[in-house]
Amino acid sequence: MTRKYYDEQLDALHAELINMGQMISGAIGKAVAALLSRDTASAREVIAYDEEVDRQERAVETMCYKLLLSQQPVAGDLRRVSSALKIITDMERIGDHAADISELTLMLDALPRMSNAHLREMAAQTTEMLLHSLEAYVEQDMDKAHAVIAQDDAVDALFVAVKRDLVEAIRVDPQAGEAAADLLMAAKYFERIGDHATNIAEWAIFAHTGHHAQA
Repeated sequence: MTRKYYDEQLDALHAELINMGQMISGAIGKAVAALLSRDTASAREVIAYDEEVDRQERAVETMCYKLLLSQQPVAGDLRRVSSALKIITDMERIGDHAADISELTLMLDALPRMSNAHLREMAAQTTEMLLHSLEAYVEQDMDKAHAVIAQDDAVDALFVAVKRDLVEAIRVDPQAGEAAADLLMAAKYFERIGDHATNIAEWAIFAHTGHHAQA
């Protein structure tokens, strides 16, 4: 395999990673919209769509193994492809969490009386983190990778804010406890999505530098 062809295959791999990220970001957006509107039909679509994400993961994984086996990769190539294998694992788990949030939607009888602004912001920020972490990997943009890692603190702060919102909702209406617990779990899934996006950003740094980001 010529170097030119190998580079073309790397570009194709990067395109498929971005495509997978866009698939998952769409699932996150649909999952939070379904949750807050209690749209069970949309929630079921997100759950079913997780199979598409899994298929995309397997396709990208196959591309990675073909690149590893097609020629003896130099150190930089080996880091990039092995990092891509780690990245798709985190991406697949993010897709799982979008489906998990939709499973909660199917269990909700009602929403607590409260503003859901913090939960919506968690969804927006974690989606942004996912896409920016993938861009950091593809573009080898270390500033963007470090920005994603720093953004995780904002997502953690939003999780604390959601907990406060839910405590207040239960204080006002003690009957809202079960629904509040479901929304708290949804917020925890968004927090985990942020953690996985942070992992992707750290793998982007490793792929470029050979060193893991320091926490």
